[in-house]
Amino acid sequence: MTGTTVAARRSITVQAPPERAFAVFTTGFSTWWPIESHHIGATMATEVVMETRAGGRWFERDADGKECDWGYVTEIDPPHRLLLAWHLNPEWGFDPDPAKATEVEVTFTATSDGGTLVELEHRGFEKHGETGVKMRDAVSAPGGWTDLLDMYAKAF
Repeated sequence: MTGTTVAARRSITVQAPPERAFAVFTTGFSTWWPIESHHIGATMATEVVMETRAGGRWFERDADGKECDWGYVTEIDPPHRLLLAWHLNPEWGFDPDPAKATEVEVTFTATSDGGTLVELEHRGFEKHGETGVKMRDAVSAPGGWTDLLDMYAKAF
């Protein structure tokens, strides 16, 4: 593949101030993430954890305490912005190589009615060559970021 792959971009407005919207997205990740269908470990995950600090891990944990990494928090500016390194490869397995990680950037902007505009951009798929296009298409399809943000919005 030559050039760059278009990023997946999604947005949603939630009826909560940015501080709450940010907290639900980060420390409350397990309250809205569909663990039963969106886990990568060999066994069913019981929670997803995002350590809310630069360099913090983003991972799933099963009932036996086994952890399966997804990536890392690259930058964090509560309650405005979050940048995650997504270390999942096109086969949905963990790849520890930082050069292969895609990025998920989420911003939280207050709206005039007391809500928050949550904007998500998942980019860097070109790092995976031709399979990066399939990966971008998958996160843009049903079950991808649009549906995930809808589930997030229901947490309010």
